[in-house]
Amino acid sequence: MDTLGLMSGGLDAVRAALACGAVVVIAEPVLIPVLRRAAVIDVPGSRSSHEVPTPRGGGVPIAAGLLGAALLTGGVTAVAFGITVAAFGLLGLAEDVLELPARFRLAAQFTCAFLIGVVLVSSIPLSLAALLGLAAIAALWVTAFVNAFNFMDGVNGISGAHAMVGGLAYALIGWWRADDFLLSAGAAVAAGGLAFMPWNAVKARVFLGDAGSYALGAALAVLACYAVVNQVPPEAALGPLALYAADTAWTLQRRIRAGERWFEAHRTHTYQRWCDVGWSHQQVAAVTAALSALLGLLGAVSLTGLPLARAAADLAGLAVVAIYLRSPGVLLRLREG
Repeated sequence: MDTLGLMSGGLDAVRAALACGAVVVIAEPVLIPVLRRAAVIDVPGSRSSHEVPTPRGGGVPIAAGLLGAALLTGGVTAVAFGITVAAFGLLGLAEDVLELPARFRLAAQFTCAFLIGVVLVSSIPLSLAALLGLAAIAALWVTAFVNAFNFMDGVNGISGAHAMVGGLAYALIGWWRADDFLLSAGAAVAAGGLAFMPWNAVKARVFLGDAGSYALGAALAVLACYAVVNQVPPEAALGPLALYAADTAWTLQRRIRAGERWFEAHRTHTYQRWCDVGWSHQQVAAVTAALSALLGLLGAVSLTGLPLARAAADLAGLAVVAIYLRSPGVLLRLREG
């Protein structure tokens, strides 16, 4: 892409980020009292990390902002991305208000994800059956990560911070690869996460709720899938999301092996166990976001095309994930010793 093209793509990204951020900034203070009046409240329980009843559903403006940013960007992929994020946001809002049956929720998630999967893989020169198979794989990934993102949204600021990290990572990959959609969509996701932080990061006046975690999870998962389809190395595409995915998968397998009812609410994720040893929500959010940024940087080494550097960065990334997953036991021993 020439200099003028890069400038145009950069301006599109700025407009997308400003549009999404503005929607959140304007709509959030209006939405919070509406949620309170509608009694869309998260009441603390034995598995909660908060102590005060707090409105949930605060991610609705982020979903709306990402849809607006996508429509402003234009193009089939951007519009499909925006509609998908909005659909996941609406589904999450329905869950916040009505608590939908799990089977219906998963079926609806997969359907939405499959449709965007078809859009993402449609340019690949393969048979119809192969394309549908790839779309199904993409749908499984998006559905799985949306739920992982939702599971990980358990302390103040954590998911807003990870949306900022992930969005910025994809925006930078888009800039590196001269991909206007990835640049603009990533910038919009980062702006949405940043704009939400004042209402959630320190003293939570509202939670993202399923509306926000579904929308942001879908946005990040779709961007990762888009990047892979467009031949971005897997490490670069998945690095910013690796911590959330690894924590969820590790916790799930541990609970299944222990014979626990793995589908029930719990507070045994690695980041939640950090809280149990005395870390504040803000410390947990900051450190996990920093680790995700590190994993994103290590993954980005694959963009250089240097095999030895890529292999070393991959090993370093695996080490970071392993240390993270094992850290609660170490922290507990340090506190007791």
